[in-house]
Amino acid sequence: MQQQRVIAPLLPVAIAFILGIIVGRYTDYGAVTTLAILAGLIGIALCLFRFPKVQSLFILLIPMVMGCHLIQHPLPDIPVVKRAGDRMLEYREQLLRQYRATMNPATYEVVAAMTLGDKTALTKETRVKFNMTGASHILAISGLHLGIIYMMVSLLAWGRRWRIVAQVLTLVLLWGFAFLVGLPASVVRATTMLTIYGLLSLGYRQNSSLNVLAFTAIVILACQPEALFEVGFQMSYLAVFAILLFYPTLYGMISEKWLMEHRVVRWVWGMTTVSLCAQLGVGPLIAFYFHRFSTYFLLTNFIVIPCAYLILVGGFLLLLTSWTMIASALATVVTIMTQSLTAIAALPIASIGNLYPSLLQTVLVYVLIGCLSIIFLKLWQTYSVSYR
Repeated sequence: MQQQRVIAPLLPVAIAFILGIIVGRYTDYGAVTTLAILAGLIGIALCLFRFPKVQSLFILLIPMVMGCHLIQHPLPDIPVVKRAGDRMLEYREQLLRQYRATMNPATYEVVAAMTLGDKTALTKETRVKFNMTGASHILAISGLHLGIIYMMVSLLAWGRRWRIVAQVLTLVLLWGFAFLVGLPASVVRATTMLTIYGLLSLGYRQNSSLNVLAFTAIVILACQPEALFEVGFQMSYLAVFAILLFYPTLYGMISEKWLMEHRVVRWVWGMTTVSLCAQLGVGPLIAFYFHRFSTYFLLTNFIVIPCAYLILVGGFLLLLTSWTMIASALATVVTIMTQSLTAIAALPIASIGNLYPSLLQTVLVYVLIGCLSIIFLKLWQTYSVSYR
């Protein structure tokens, strides 16, 4: 299989911007910024016609300096956005009261977290169970949840005639949902990515997933540079980055034609590769922050992801109809999911604890993963060419 070349010109810009935020947070950069700006302008002027490669390096100083500046002088909050967010949070409280009136506490704590982003009702026992089995990402609204919502709303697009209307309506509803759950970084990232994809699809434009990811990182960090140091932001971006980087190659190890003829195998293989890629991205970070590693994360994802789809669909239908039948069905799905996670947590070596890697060790693990990935990709490309 021929490998596609990854082209993402915005990726080095985003990396330079992130490095600038880190430098600006831990140093007093006033004089350094002035010198960097002067050096950058002089370098661009000198290298404009003779040294284009050197010129590119000087150009990267611009986003780096911007990152230094924004971390020490962040943009002010927009009052209109803040007021809109406060009103949407008030409306969320009304929806949560509607949930409480139709659900038992065990069902409510999971459904409220997964559909409306309210985790205040989660018990310590539930949190520990989800953490041990590697299912805690299901409780925090992220790209998975937004992707399911995007797919559900996109079903309104019947034919090309209403494609633009349906796409705009979908994006408006997605941003309304983002305000409803309080604009957490993972939701803003996913909503921004889906918005860019949606707008590009209206013009039938080709796009690079890594470019979109880099652009969303720049936008979010420009508005909230401190988000870079939040665990949720780091895990969200590393998971998506690893999926975009490794998934095409891993998924392509099995013939696409054969997978199309065996739909069940295609679903299982797709779920497996996505889970493995995401774990490559966040595994070292989980060990660094939470000091544990869940060994049965693949088995866990095969259970919680289908359940997440059913819970999201059922939760929103319940808000629209308040039918007790839907509440009963949600209780059944939540019970099956939690009992399955209890069984997985009881398996031998379900979770490896007492992991305390240092920051340097964590970085070195990522470097090792990157080196091994390059070696593996080169060997696979050589094998594929030889096989063909």
